[in-house]
Amino acid sequence: MNRVQKMIHNLKEKDAKTLSMGGTSAVAKHTAKGKLTARERLDRLFDRDSFREIDRFVTHRCTNFGMEQVEIPADGVVTGHGLVDGRPVFAYAQDVTSRAGSLGEMHAKKICKVMDMAMKAGVPIIGMNDSGGARIQEGVDALAGYGEIFFRNAGASGVIPQISAIMGATAGGAVYSPAMTDFVFMVKKTSHMFITGPDVIRSVTGEDVDFDKLGGAVTHCTKSGVAHFACEDDGECITRIKTLLSYLPANNTEEPPRILPEDPIHRLCPELDSLIPENPMKPYDMFDLIRAIADHGTYFEPHSLYAPNIITCFIRLEGRTVGVIANQPKVLAGCLDINTSDKASRFIRFCDAFNIPLLTIADVPGFLPGIQQEWGGIIRHGAKLLWSYSEATVPKLLLITKKDYGGAYLAMSSRHLGADMAFAWPTAEIAVMGAQGAANVIHRKEINSADNPASMRDEKISEYNDLFLTPYIAAARGYIDAVILPSETRNHLIDALDIMCSKRETRPAKKHGNIPL
Repeated sequence: MNRVQKMIHNLKEKDAKTLSMGGTSAVAKHTAKGKLTARERLDRLFDRDSFREIDRFVTHRCTNFGMEQVEIPADGVVTGHGLVDGRPVFAYAQDVTSRAGSLGEMHAKKICKVMDMAMKAGVPIIGMNDSGGARIQEGVDALAGYGEIFFRNAGASGVIPQISAIMGATAGGAVYSPAMTDFVFMVKKTSHMFITGPDVIRSVTGEDVDFDKLGGAVTHCTKSGVAHFACEDDGECITRIKTLLSYLPANNTEEPPRILPEDPIHRLCPELDSLIPENPMKPYDMFDLIRAIADHGTYFEPHSLYAPNIITCFIRLEGRTVGVIANQPKVLAGCLDINTSDKASRFIRFCDAFNIPLLTIADVPGFLPGIQQEWGGIIRHGAKLLWSYSEATVPKLLLITKKDYGGAYLAMSSRHLGADMAFAWPTAEIAVMGAQGAANVIHRKEINSADNPASMRDEKISEYNDLFLTPYIAAARGYIDAVILPSETRNHLIDALDIMCSKRETRPAKKHGNIPL
């Protein structure tokens, strides 16, 4: 064997040693839980044979507690780049079979390196988290590693899409990087996120809780709102990440990819003419409207389990990605509250950062009343929604289908917050409040002094309905651009998007505003 052949042989041996990850036993234990390995996850994410690994031979430099004798293949994290549906993406996947995927100095440097490269290239970064946390033997160097990652998360925010997949344990300081990214995917039963685990909580507070209830996928998708997607297994998680990427641009200087539909562009939606029930107390499903107007009836919904009284989702109109924010009359009558305000605000700001036009569909009776809402800061949280719409410079379309009352009328992308085109169905009711409440306030004395108070109240309610609960006064003021037939909604929205897609807006120069967080 000559010198060159020997060098090639050595490279193959090193490759084989690294590719073995944490060893046969550790890998078998891992896959027995129904989980993919780090390299399998990357293979599923990237197009066939397109993944190129970076820093495969990086090793730790720790000499504490006998660590100089410990070999950790790839230092517990696989990093690199490749193509996802033909588009470039950087990614890293922590390898829990290699020293529990613990994060140390060099492990963190590998992650930071691909984050820096993603920023230079202007392409998305995807992190697959499955780690035992900070490598205790490395002490402050491990903590410094986390800090370096957090710093880059903040710098990349609004520049390139950042996606986190929690595919195993993520605890302590490790949870903050995913929380700083744009979208968080979790896997049911096998992934967990928490600052302190069940044992610590039990010893400090006496509360008894298991891993899944404390920080599982369903918990974070329904209660905390930390996660956007709860997936059945690793494979579904990766498939849904790829679907999300298909709606997003590579960076903030590009437009989202446009996929021209086979669906007729100017088709009518006759089913929408009968969507609003005759009985005002009967709710309808806002998804029926979304499916009717979207290309091929398709939508993709982050945060589907959290604050379901408002919907945030991506659709395509004439092949263009559009971010939809819509009240859901089926849940709490579509009221706005603390959680819906946070959910919608963050989605609006993401879309604005990445040149995704916004479509707001309003059917809202107001902000949810109650002591807990007031004490919880509904004023501050509701202000986030007002702020986010006002700040957004992408094309903003508004459709009012039925009730749109009071402060919630303003908060749902009203013309006064910069909506570029505003449409209303003939069934739209735009007023300070509903007819019954308004009549009781305006005509209280007259009603109370009447011979038949109930009859007088009904008369005044009918009068208020005729005067105010229509879209025509708002249209007469120019706050609504057109009152349209429900069946023609898709046509009007596509035409509005076509004309506003070249929108340009200049704002005063400033470092940043001070959003009411």
